[in-house]
Amino acid sequence: MSTDGASLYSRKNPFPATLTVNRKLTGEGSEKDTRHFEISLAGSGLDYEVGDSLGVFPTNEPELVEKLLERLGFSGDEVVPNADKVPMPLREALLKSFVITAPDKKLLGAIAEKDSSATFLKDFLDPAFKTSLEDYLWGRDVLDPLLEFSAAQFTPEEFAGCLRKLQPRLYSISSSRRVVGENVHLTVAVVRYESHGRRRAGVASSFLAERAGDEGAVPVFYHTAKHFRVPEDPATSMIMVGPGTGIAPFRAMLQERAATGATGKNWLFFGEQRSSSDFFYRDEFERYQAEGVLTKFDTAFSRDQDFKIYVQHRILENATALYDWFENGAIFYICGDASRMAKDVDAALHQVVEKAGGKTPEQAIEYIDALKKAKRYRKDVY
Repeated sequence: MSTDGASLYSRKNPFPATLTVNRKLTGEGSEKDTRHFEISLAGSGLDYEVGDSLGVFPTNEPELVEKLLERLGFSGDEVVPNADKVPMPLREALLKSFVITAPDKKLLGAIAEKDSSATFLKDFLDPAFKTSLEDYLWGRDVLDPLLEFSAAQFTPEEFAGCLRKLQPRLYSISSSRRVVGENVHLTVAVVRYESHGRRRAGVASSFLAERAGDEGAVPVFYHTAKHFRVPEDPATSMIMVGPGTGIAPFRAMLQERAATGATGKNWLFFGEQRSSSDFFYRDEFERYQAEGVLTKFDTAFSRDQDFKIYVQHRILENATALYDWFENGAIFYICGDASRMAKDVDAALHQVVEKAGGKTPEQAIEYIDALKKAKRYRKDVY
């Protein structure tokens, strides 16, 4: 993957884009806050394709920055090297350059050296204690160990030297340029939770939801994904599985297929918690159904009944038809959670091939592997 293109803008030189739309997709009664964002790329020369991702450089939460400065006794005006070794006022560096939502092992080691009650933190520097380290870090940001071990004092430069570089976040693009012009759409779940007595938030998702509109510019670049394009042949059929925000690239693909008049069939599987509050882009997808762009549309709302229904269950229910689509050359796409959903869907596909194809488990493995080798099983999972 690369970000090369005709534009002067890239990951190293992001474009200062403008956030123009910040709309909540989830309705009353939802346990989530998922949003539709529209960002103007006018004047950037950035020419993304369907399947690509948008890289967003977020800023940290100002409230957390001020709490860190207060705990450490700094004014924030102290000049320190930022993550790129460029001199910068500490407040600005904490806002824009450093990770402050997750303590680095270097910081834990420094705290252990400075506060005798924190010596156990040294154990976490040993790879053998990886699981213990992960357990300790869960739900903690940089402020937590500093509050817990108050004897640990730092100079501004020392503290900055214990922090990692803040990285951009990549979001699957949920629009086709043929439809939205010099804009880009994103579908983002805003991460918020309570931990250790304080409110926490995902850096980039809360930046887009709460701060990007006030800051005037959203630094962005595009990240190509040549493996996740619409079929090269417009007559080829597509099977798309995108629960939750995994729907993003498939909204873009359907826009593209409709705009280009592609003749291949399109089958979409979408899942979320409740149809009444979590049915993202419902009107659009139902319009595509009515227009014949969306040939088949299966939904799985896990909380709408006493037992959980997920996209993998809908896949199994449609085993015969799915196998027929595979036999007729369809390309399978999946986007979303890699740790559980993608594995469950993959297991369901093997069962589809066994059940509808009359194959042994070993033959099903060979069949699915052949799809992957032929680039007919395409993943964008994270």
